[in-house]
Formats: sequence, C-alpha cells, structure tokens
Amino acid sequence: MIRQLLIASMAAALLGPAFTHAQAPAAEVDYKADASWLCRPGRTDACSRDQTATRVEADGQLTVEPFKPAEAPAIDCFYVYPTVSRERAMNSTLAASGAEREVANQQFARFASRCRLFAPLYRQLTLAALATAAFGRPLAAEGELAYADVKAAWEDYLARDNQGRGFVLIGHSQGSRMLTRLIREEIDGKPVQSRMVSALLMGTNLAVPKGADVGGAFRSVPLCRGAGQTGCVLAYVSFRADAPPPARSVFGRVDAPGQVAACVNPAALAGGEGALMPYFTSGNTDITGMPSRGTSWLKSGQKLNTPFVTTPGLLSAECVSNEHGDYLAVHTHANAADQRIDHIPGDLSIAGVVLKGWGLHLVDVNLALGNLLSLLDRQAAAYLERH
Repeated sequence: MIRQLLIASMAAALLGPAFTHAQAPAAEVDYKADASWLCRPGRTDACSRDQTATRVEADGQLTVEPFKPAEAPAIDCFYVYPTVSRERAMNSTLAASGAEREVANQQFARFASRCRLFAPLYRQLTLAALATAAFGRPLAAEGELAYADVKAAWEDYLARDNQGRGFVLIGHSQGSRMLTRLIREEIDGKPVQSRMVSALLMGTNLAVPKGADVGGAFRSVPLCRGAGQTGCVLAYVSFRADAPPPARSVFGRVDAPGQVAACVNPAALAGGEGALMPYFTSGNTDITGMPSRGTSWLKSGQKLNTPFVTTPGLLSAECVSNEHGDYLAVHTHANAADQRIDHIPGDLSIAGVVLKGWGLHLVDVNLALGNLLSLLDRQAAAYLERH
C-alpha cells in the first residue's frame, strides 16, 4: 500500500490535483507524416542536440569530448521512449512535449554516431495511468492503443525506410515493454528477424528460464553473450550494489514460475564485473524533463561547460542473482583521493523519500551508454560481414 501511495504521490506531484479518465482516441496515426516522429534522419529534431561531453578523471582532469554524428551509418536504430508524459489522460497525445524531447536527447541522440535514428511519437500510458494502475484500475484498452501506435510506426519504417538494412531496437521501461511485444509478435521466427542486429531493452523485467539464454519472452531470440553475436537481446534493470531490490520490488523479478528477469551486463556480456562507461547529463533535469538536483560531478563544486559528462573508472557493474532478484548491481569506486562525487544521481524519490524498488531506473540507459555504443560497433561489424 505504501508503494502504491508513493506512486500516486509521484503522479500528483507531477500532474497536479486532478486528471481525466477520458477514453483514449481510437484514430490511427499517420506515420507517413513527419510530425508523427520524434526523431528521423536528415532533419533537426529532438535527436539533434549537442552531445559534447566532459571527461572527468579521478584526479580532476577535464577533457572535452566532441561529438559528431556518423555521415553514412550502415545500420538503423529504432527507439521507443519510456513513460514520461505528464498529460492528465490515460494515454498521451501525439504532441512532442519537453519531456519526450529531453528523454530522446539523454537516452538516444548519442546513437547518431553509430546509426540512422528513428523514434516515433506514440500515445503512451502516462504517469497518470501509472498512478491509476497502482490502485487496481485495468488499462488494457489504453495499453493496446499505445502498442498499436508502436506497431504502426514499425510497419511504416519497414515499408518506407528499411530497404533491407540491419536494425537495432532500443527501448527503456514502457518503451522496452512495447518492443518486447513487437519482437515476440512481429519479428521472432519471421524473415525480418535476420535483419535484427540486436535489441537493447533496458529497465524492464524480461522473462527468461532460470539458467538459460533463450525462452520465456521469446521463442528463438537469445540473450547477448558475445561481442560478435547478432540477432540477440540485451536486457537489465539497475540497482546500487549497496541497495538491492527490496521485497515487492518493481524491478528484478518476474511472476512466471521457473523464470527470472534477464540480466545482461553491457560491460561484461559473458558474466562477471566490468567497467561502466556512462554518459550522464550535466544539467538540472532528469530524463522526464523535471528539475533535478544540479550535480557538479566534482567535489570542488566546479561546474562543467558541456551538456554531458563521462566518468571513466568511477563505476562498474555485475549481474547478480540472489534472494533479492536478478539485476545489474552498480558499484561506485569512490575514495578520498578521487576528485569526483561519491554518490551518482539516478534514484526516483518523492518528497525526499527514495522509492527503493525502482533502483537506478532514471539512469538505466545513461549508466552504460558508452558500453552500448562499443557493443554496437562490434555487432554492426559482425552483421555486415555476414550480410
């Protein structure tokens, strides 16, 4: 009950005192229209913002990392964003608000260095719907509407843009759930599966049989366990190593008997601990566009002049399977000599109360962006060599 009240409080804090329960519109979306896309190649949009980062070393040395999109990338990336809409209906409209633009900027725009970017707008379940569902209201019809949009956008991409190219599916939270269904119903076991370079599904409880890499959510799509492996899926939920999933956690568990939440460490696909290569925003907004505590990243309080920051050697991660669940445990290697901050942002909190069952959900993607980009380099090379 406390968890439900906190979720409801989160929505109330973001949305105000009331929201409507109006039936979501049933009209189909025209994805041939440019306005139906958050990001598309060849235009200035939510994925065109500056991705320049400052590299902050343990001794406090700062180096600016310029960012340049790839001129002629050989593969495509198709992204479905997480729950960010603060609209008061159960389904969002198709208007791109600051929240949709900000999450694409923080989670997806950096992939322009590896692939052409496609991100459809969709009538997602809103934060209001999240609070409503916590109190037991069924949202099957609203969920179907959101998925129908994602499927329609995917079909439009295949018809107009793909032209036989390899593709990567990228999602987080609600976006990952939408893509999980898309893979299961439209890709798994079908000819188009041969073009899937990989699927990166962060912040979701993807079901796999305990001890196995295939089965559960998908019939024939395995988890990624090797750098040159293609046609596979990477999935995880992240928690601080010293704050594992609590009882009744939102993430890290699945209900199906004999199955667990998949955990593939982007820093060590085959298992074990690996160094994370994060890209965090250096600004004062989280992925939903809401104000967050400004972080200097240096104990001195020095501010950075670039929109993003990376902290080599500060973080590592390993997949853990124990009584708490199956999750990516994130370690912070801070010490007195390290000039960087000891506590990274990423917790979801309401009125100062951290929602422990959400872990580091707000930065699931950012924690490992550098690792994911390096993985795509190797997967794309392997895919192109075989095709």
